[in-house]
Amino acid sequence: MRILVTGGAGFIGSHVTRKLLERGDTVVCVDNFNDYYSPKIKEINVSPFLQNTNYKLYRKDIADYEEMKSIFEVEKIERVCHCAARAGVRASIENPFIYEETNVKGTLNLLHLSKEFKIENFVLFSTSSVYGETKKIPFSEKDEVFPIAPYSATKRAAEILGSVYHHVHGLNVNVIRPFNVYGPSGRPDMIPFKFTKLIDEEEEIQKFGDGTMKRDHTFIDDFALGVLLAIDKIFGYEIFNIGNSNPVELGYFIEVVEKELGKKAKINKIPVPLTELPITYADLSKAREMLGYDPKTKIEDGMKIFVDWYKKNKHLYK
Repeated sequence: MRILVTGGAGFIGSHVTRKLLERGDTVVCVDNFNDYYSPKIKEINVSPFLQNTNYKLYRKDIADYEEMKSIFEVEKIERVCHCAARAGVRASIENPFIYEETNVKGTLNLLHLSKEFKIENFVLFSTSSVYGETKKIPFSEKDEVFPIAPYSATKRAAEILGSVYHHVHGLNVNVIRPFNVYGPSGRPDMIPFKFTKLIDEEEEIQKFGDGTMKRDHTFIDDFALGVLLAIDKIFGYEIFNIGNSNPVELGYFIEVVEKELGKKAKINKIPVPLTELPITYADLSKAREMLGYDPKTKIEDGMKIFVDWYKKNKHLYK
Protein backbone atom coordinates (compact mmCIF):
# COMPACT_ATOMS: atom_id res chain seq x y z
CA MET A 1 0.00 0.00 0.00
CA ARG A 2 0.92 3.67 -0.32
CA ILE A 3 0.77 5.07 3.21
CA LEU A 4 1.17 8.60 4.55
CA VAL A 5 2.96 8.59 7.91
CA THR A 6 2.78 11.95 9.65
CA GLY A 7 5.39 12.60 12.30
CA GLY A 8 7.41 9.94 10.54
CA ALA A 9 10.76 11.34 11.69
CA GLY A 10 9.82 10.95 15.33
CA PHE A 11 10.42 7.99 17.62
CA ILE A 12 7.24 6.04 16.96
CA GLY A 13 6.77 7.26 13.40
CA SER A 14 10.24 6.12 12.33
CA HIS A 15 9.73 2.64 13.81
CA VAL A 16 6.36 2.32 12.07
CA THR A 17 8.00 3.48 8.85
CA ARG A 18 10.69 0.83 9.15
CA LYS A 19 8.17 -1.96 9.59
CA LEU A 20 6.04 -0.73 6.68
CA LEU A 21 9.05 -0.58 4.38
CA GLU A 22 10.23 -4.01 5.50
CA ARG A 23 6.97 -5.57 4.41
CA GLY A 24 7.01 -3.79 1.02
CA ASP A 25 4.72 -0.77 1.51
CA THR A 26 5.52 2.69 0.15
CA VAL A 27 5.83 5.37 2.82
CA VAL A 28 5.25 9.07 2.31
CA CYS A 29 6.62 10.77 5.43
CA VAL A 30 5.59 14.24 6.60
CA ASP A 31 7.41 15.89 9.50
CA ASN A 32 8.19 19.51 10.29
CA PHE A 33 11.31 18.68 12.35
CA ASN A 34 10.22 21.07 15.12
CA ASP A 35 12.43 21.93 18.06
CA TYR A 36 10.44 20.36 20.92
CA TYR A 37 13.55 18.22 21.17
CA SER A 38 16.67 18.41 19.02
CA PRO A 39 15.85 18.10 15.28
CA LYS A 40 19.20 16.34 14.96
CA ILE A 41 17.58 13.27 16.54
CA LYS A 42 14.90 13.20 13.86
CA GLU A 43 17.60 13.48 11.19
CA ILE A 44 19.20 10.38 12.69
CA ASN A 45 15.84 8.60 12.67
CA VAL A 46 15.15 9.15 8.96
CA SER A 47 18.71 8.63 7.70
CA PRO A 48 18.30 4.83 7.12
CA PHE A 49 15.35 5.42 4.76
CA LEU A 50 16.57 8.23 2.52
CA GLN A 51 18.00 5.96 -0.18
CA ASN A 52 14.97 3.67 -0.24
CA THR A 53 12.99 4.12 -3.45
CA ASN A 54 9.78 3.29 -1.57
CA TYR A 55 10.28 6.25 0.79
CA LYS A 56 9.64 9.94 0.27
CA LEU A 57 10.17 12.68 2.85
CA TYR A 58 8.33 15.99 3.04
CA ARG A 59 9.58 18.56 5.56
CA LYS A 60 6.17 20.15 6.00
CA ASP A 61 3.76 21.15 8.77
CA ILE A 62 0.41 19.36 9.03
CA ALA A 63 -1.18 22.63 10.21
CA ASP A 64 -0.64 24.05 6.69
CA TYR A 65 -3.71 22.88 4.77
CA GLU A 66 -2.50 23.87 1.30
CA GLU A 67 0.84 22.10 1.76
CA MET A 68 -0.94 18.96 2.91
CA LYS A 69 -3.39 19.17 0.01
CA SER A 70 -0.54 19.30 -2.50
CA ILE A 71 0.95 16.13 -0.98
CA PHE A 72 -2.37 14.29 -1.25
CA GLU A 73 -2.70 15.43 -4.87
CA VAL A 74 0.78 14.30 -5.88
CA GLU A 75 1.28 11.11 -3.86
CA LYS A 76 -1.97 9.18 -4.48
CA ILE A 77 -2.08 8.05 -0.85
CA GLU A 78 -4.26 5.05 0.06
CA ARG A 79 -4.07 5.03 3.86
CA VAL A 80 -3.00 7.46 6.56
CA CYS A 81 -1.10 6.77 9.79
CA HIS A 82 -1.32 10.03 11.72
CA CYS A 83 1.45 9.90 14.35
CA ALA A 84 2.32 13.61 14.27
CA ALA A 85 1.59 15.60 17.41
CA ARG A 86 2.90 18.25 19.67
CA ALA A 87 3.71 15.97 22.61
CA GLY A 88 4.33 16.50 26.30
CA VAL A 89 1.77 16.71 29.09
CA ARG A 90 3.58 19.20 31.35
CA ALA A 91 4.85 21.38 28.48
CA SER A 92 1.29 21.82 27.22
CA ILE A 93 0.42 23.82 30.33
CA GLU A 94 3.05 26.41 29.44
CA ASN A 95 1.94 26.92 25.84
CA PRO A 96 -1.41 25.30 25.05
CA PHE A 97 -1.85 27.20 21.79
CA ILE A 98 0.89 25.24 19.99
CA TYR A 99 -0.89 22.05 21.02
CA GLU A 100 -4.19 23.25 19.60
CA GLU A 101 -2.50 24.25 16.33
CA THR A 102 -0.89 20.87 15.71
CA ASN A 103 -3.13 18.38 17.49
CA VAL A 104 -6.52 19.84 16.59
CA LYS A 105 -6.09 21.98 13.46
CA GLY A 106 -3.47 19.65 11.97
CA THR A 107 -5.66 16.61 12.58
CA LEU A 108 -8.70 18.36 11.12
CA ASN A 109 -6.70 19.18 7.99
CA LEU A 110 -5.75 15.54 7.53
CA LEU A 111 -9.22 14.19 8.24
CA HIS A 112 -10.79 16.61 5.77
CA LEU A 113 -8.25 15.81 3.06
CA SER A 114 -8.71 12.09 3.70
CA LYS A 115 -12.42 12.56 3.13
CA GLU A 116 -11.79 14.60 -0.03
CA PHE A 117 -9.29 12.10 -1.46
CA LYS A 118 -11.26 9.01 -0.42
CA ILE A 119 -8.62 7.49 1.86
CA GLU A 120 -9.37 3.83 2.66
CA ASN A 121 -8.38 3.91 6.34
CA PHE A 122 -7.14 6.57 8.78
CA VAL A 123 -5.20 5.61 11.91
CA LEU A 124 -5.35 8.45 14.42
CA PHE A 125 -2.90 8.53 17.32
CA SER A 126 -4.42 9.68 20.59
CA THR A 127 -2.90 9.14 24.05
CA SER A 128 -3.52 7.10 27.19
CA SER A 129 -3.51 10.39 29.10
CA VAL A 130 -7.04 11.12 27.82
CA TYR A 131 -8.23 8.80 30.62
CA GLY A 132 -7.09 11.41 33.13
CA GLU A 133 -8.92 11.07 36.41
CA THR A 134 -11.01 8.07 35.43
CA LYS A 135 -11.42 5.86 38.50
CA LYS A 136 -11.72 2.47 36.81
CA ILE A 137 -8.61 0.30 36.51
CA PRO A 138 -7.51 -0.98 34.02
CA PHE A 139 -8.49 1.69 31.49
CA SER A 140 -11.07 0.48 28.99
CA GLU A 141 -12.12 2.12 25.75
CA LYS A 142 -15.67 2.00 27.14
CA ASP A 143 -14.78 4.27 30.07
CA GLU A 144 -15.61 7.95 30.30
CA VAL A 145 -12.46 10.04 29.97
CA PHE A 146 -11.43 13.08 32.00
CA PRO A 147 -8.34 14.78 30.46
CA ILE A 148 -6.44 16.92 32.98
CA ALA A 149 -3.92 18.72 30.73
CA PRO A 150 -4.15 20.71 27.48
CA TYR A 151 -2.20 18.02 25.61
CA SER A 152 -4.65 15.25 26.49
CA ALA A 153 -7.61 17.57 25.89
CA THR A 154 -6.41 18.31 22.35
CA LYS A 155 -5.98 14.59 21.68
CA ARG A 156 -9.51 13.91 22.92
CA ALA A 157 -10.72 16.65 20.57
CA ALA A 158 -8.93 14.85 17.73
CA GLU A 159 -10.70 11.60 18.64
CA ILE A 160 -14.06 13.36 18.47
CA LEU A 161 -13.22 14.94 15.11
CA GLY A 162 -12.42 11.45 13.82
CA SER A 163 -15.81 10.23 15.01
CA VAL A 164 -17.53 13.14 13.26
CA TYR A 165 -15.75 12.46 9.98
CA HIS A 166 -16.80 8.83 10.17
CA HIS A 167 -20.40 9.65 11.07
CA VAL A 168 -20.88 12.43 8.51
CA HIS A 169 -18.56 11.39 5.69
CA GLY A 170 -18.08 7.65 6.15
CA LEU A 171 -14.31 7.93 6.70
CA ASN A 172 -12.89 4.77 8.29
CA VAL A 173 -10.97 5.75 11.43
CA ASN A 174 -9.08 3.58 13.90
CA VAL A 175 -8.03 5.58 16.98
CA ILE A 176 -5.17 4.16 19.00
CA ARG A 177 -4.30 5.20 22.54
CA PRO A 178 -0.58 4.54 23.15
CA PHE A 179 0.62 3.60 26.62
CA ASN A 180 4.11 4.81 27.59
CA VAL A 181 6.02 3.60 24.53
CA TYR A 182 9.79 3.12 24.93
CA GLY A 183 12.70 1.53 23.12
CA PRO A 184 15.70 2.28 20.85
CA SER A 185 15.71 5.87 19.51
CA GLY A 186 13.14 6.79 22.14
CA ARG A 187 12.31 10.43 22.84
CA PRO A 188 14.93 12.08 25.07
CA ASP A 189 12.27 13.84 27.16
CA MET A 190 10.62 10.58 28.21
CA ILE A 191 11.51 8.80 31.45
CA PRO A 192 13.24 5.70 29.96
CA PHE A 193 15.73 7.79 27.97
CA LYS A 194 16.05 10.60 30.52
CA PHE A 195 16.67 8.35 33.52
CA THR A 196 19.07 6.11 31.60
CA LYS A 197 21.11 9.12 30.50
CA LEU A 198 21.18 10.78 33.91
CA ILE A 199 22.06 7.60 35.82
CA ASP A 200 24.75 6.75 33.27
CA GLU A 201 26.25 10.23 33.63
CA GLU A 202 25.92 10.01 37.44
CA GLU A 203 23.60 13.00 37.52
CA GLU A 204 20.60 13.42 39.81
CA ILE A 205 17.17 12.13 38.74
CA GLN A 206 13.86 13.47 40.03
CA LYS A 207 11.58 10.79 41.44
CA PHE A 208 7.93 11.74 41.81
CA GLY A 209 6.63 11.01 45.30
CA ASP A 210 7.50 7.72 46.94
CA GLY A 211 8.05 5.86 43.66
CA THR A 212 4.80 3.90 43.79
CA MET A 213 3.19 5.53 40.74
CA LYS A 214 2.88 3.00 37.93
CA ARG A 215 3.26 3.15 34.17
CA ASP A 216 2.20 0.63 31.53
CA HIS A 217 5.49 0.68 29.61
CA THR A 218 5.07 -0.66 26.07
CA PHE A 219 8.08 -1.77 24.01
CA ILE A 220 8.29 -0.11 20.60
CA ASP A 221 8.40 -3.32 18.54
CA ASP A 222 5.18 -4.58 20.17
CA PHE A 223 3.55 -1.20 19.74
CA ALA A 224 4.55 -0.75 16.10
CA LEU A 225 3.06 -4.14 15.22
CA GLY A 226 -0.17 -2.97 16.84
CA VAL A 227 -0.11 0.12 14.64
CA LEU A 228 0.29 -1.99 11.49
CA LEU A 229 -2.68 -4.09 12.53
CA ALA A 230 -4.73 -0.89 12.92
CA ILE A 231 -3.61 0.30 9.46
CA ASP A 232 -4.61 -2.99 7.86
CA LYS A 233 -8.01 -3.55 9.48
CA ILE A 234 -11.09 -1.50 8.67
CA PHE A 235 -13.96 -1.27 11.16
CA GLY A 236 -15.66 2.08 10.57
CA TYR A 237 -14.77 3.97 13.76
CA GLU A 238 -13.10 2.26 16.71
CA ILE A 239 -10.80 3.17 19.59
CA PHE A 240 -8.05 0.77 20.72
CA ASN A 241 -5.70 0.76 23.68
CA ILE A 242 -2.22 -0.23 22.54
CA GLY A 243 -0.20 -0.96 25.67
CA ASN A 244 1.44 -3.79 27.57
CA SER A 245 -1.18 -4.30 30.32
CA ASN A 246 1.49 -4.78 32.97
CA PRO A 247 2.07 -1.55 34.99
CA VAL A 248 5.50 -1.09 36.55
CA GLU A 249 6.19 0.93 39.70
CA LEU A 250 8.56 3.86 39.21
CA GLY A 251 10.82 2.60 41.99
CA TYR A 252 11.20 -0.80 40.32
CA PHE A 253 11.74 0.82 36.93
CA ILE A 254 14.68 2.74 38.37
CA GLU A 255 16.10 -0.52 39.76
CA VAL A 256 15.91 -2.10 36.29
CA VAL A 257 17.86 0.80 34.78
CA GLU A 258 20.43 0.65 37.59
CA LYS A 259 20.98 -3.06 36.99
CA GLU A 260 21.48 -2.65 33.23
CA LEU A 261 23.90 0.26 33.66
CA GLY A 262 25.67 -1.16 36.70
CA LYS A 263 25.28 2.18 38.46
CA LYS A 264 23.19 3.52 41.34
CA ALA A 265 20.83 6.42 40.79
CA LYS A 266 21.23 9.68 42.65
CA ILE A 267 17.63 10.41 43.58
CA ASN A 268 15.89 13.66 44.47
CA LYS A 269 12.31 13.11 45.61
CA ILE A 270 9.86 15.78 44.47
CA PRO A 271 6.08 16.18 44.80
CA VAL A 272 3.96 14.52 42.12
CA PRO A 273 2.85 17.17 39.55
CA LEU A 274 -0.90 17.72 39.24
CA THR A 275 -0.81 16.53 35.62
CA GLU A 276 0.65 13.12 36.52
CA LEU A 277 -1.66 10.12 36.80
CA PRO A 278 -1.05 7.67 39.65
CA ILE A 279 -1.26 4.78 37.17
CA THR A 280 -1.62 3.98 33.48
CA TYR A 281 -2.95 0.51 32.79
CA ALA A 282 -4.37 -0.68 29.46
CA ASP A 283 -7.26 -3.08 29.19
CA LEU A 284 -6.23 -4.85 25.97
CA SER A 285 -9.22 -7.16 25.56
CA LYS A 286 -10.65 -5.17 22.65
CA ALA A 287 -7.30 -4.84 20.83
CA ARG A 288 -6.59 -8.54 21.31
CA GLU A 289 -10.00 -9.58 20.00
CA MET A 290 -10.43 -7.19 17.07
CA LEU A 291 -6.84 -6.47 15.99
CA GLY A 292 -5.05 -9.62 17.13
CA TYR A 293 -2.64 -7.43 19.12
CA ASP A 294 -0.50 -9.44 21.54
CA PRO A 295 2.46 -7.67 23.23
CA LYS A 296 5.27 -9.96 24.37
CA THR A 297 8.06 -7.82 25.83
CA LYS A 298 8.61 -7.60 29.60
CA ILE A 299 10.09 -4.42 31.05
CA GLU A 300 13.33 -6.21 32.02
CA ASP A 301 13.86 -7.45 28.44
CA GLY A 302 12.79 -4.24 26.77
CA MET A 303 14.99 -2.03 28.92
CA LYS A 304 17.96 -4.33 28.35
CA ILE A 305 17.52 -3.78 24.61
CA PHE A 306 17.10 -0.05 25.13
CA VAL A 307 20.13 0.35 27.42
CA ASP A 308 22.32 -1.70 25.05
CA TRP A 309 21.20 0.61 22.22
CA TYR A 310 21.84 3.68 24.37
CA LYS A 311 25.40 2.61 25.20
CA LYS A 312 26.21 2.18 21.51
CA ASN A 313 24.55 5.38 20.33
CA LYS A 314 24.77 7.91 23.18
CA HIS A 315 27.58 9.76 21.41
CA LEU A 316 25.10 10.74 18.70
CA TYR A 317 22.85 12.49 21.21
CA LYS A 318 25.38 14.89 22.74
